[in-house]
Amino acid sequence: MIKLNLTMFDMNPNTTETVSEEMKTYYSGYLIDNAKPNLVHDQFGQKHPIPKNGGKTINFRRFMPFDKATTPLTEGVTPDGGALSVTSLTSTLAEYGYYVTLSDMLTLTSVDNTLTETSELLGNQAGATLDTITREVLNGGTNVMYAGGVSARSSLTDDSKLTVDDIFKAARFLKTQNAPKINGSYVAIVHPDVAYDLMRDPEWIEANKYSAAAKLFDGEIGKIGGVRFVESTEAKIFKEGSVSVYSTLVLGANAYGVTELEGGGLRSIIKQLGSGGTADPLNQRATAGWKAIKTAERLVENYMIRIESASSFNGDVN
Repeated sequence: MIKLNLTMFDMNPNTTETVSEEMKTYYSGYLIDNAKPNLVHDQFGQKHPIPKNGGKTINFRRFMPFDKATTPLTEGVTPDGGALSVTSLTSTLAEYGYYVTLSDMLTLTSVDNTLTETSELLGNQAGATLDTITREVLNGGTNVMYAGGVSARSSLTDDSKLTVDDIFKAARFLKTQNAPKINGSYVAIVHPDVAYDLMRDPEWIEANKYSAAAKLFDGEIGKIGGVRFVESTEAKIFKEGSVSVYSTLVLGANAYGVTELEGGGLRSIIKQLGSGGTADPLNQRATAGWKAIKTAERLVENYMIRIESASSFNGDVN
């Protein structure tokens, strides 16, 4: 008779089910890391944390600049002091999310790490979703100019491509509004179709030619006319008749605010096999998903301007 020495075996091995909190932390971080590169439109906004137990609204605040002090002082007389003026904008938080169900058979037989692959896909989706929410808010801005000097979107044609002159005009507008710069420059979010036309101009400077002297933004491709360009396929495209109208957002600092990604803004939710109780009596289903609380708000309209143009291509509305 063979006797087994049970002390040689660990009867309580560590698995993804028994070490659920550690795995939850890992997959949550993994999802957020995969979401961040897609958040191009969030990149230049003021970041505001999600208020815990603070209701469903969030306040974005702007301190108003002081007027010029042109009145001469009277010798020996202390003048009246000034007062701070703060403008507050209130925005309502909304919740977004998505999940997928993973069967026990898939988990046991798949040659890939299904949960890791799923978390990567969910991270990409979460980032693109949250980026789109901010993009739509920014593209509702009141300051807009049209390529080639036309006065309306309906006047744009396939030949109305973005030019260096348009960029200089947009930068000039922000300067006249005293819009502060972002790390020494204004920043534009541009679609690759539009970037294609602009990068062919001899004045264009590739990002790798100045990257040693400046920390590049995520997605930065180059600069022209004192404006640094960040490229994204998620840049807004409108449809006007047969013309695809591309939005290029030119931004100054503090033009808008967004909710912070960390600390409640976005989190991964993993439900392991066996966590469903009587709703899953045979432990056949696990789920992976994400949930986020999000809002965005334009804070200073005159610190941003939208240039609408055509391109050499005809993109799909997004």
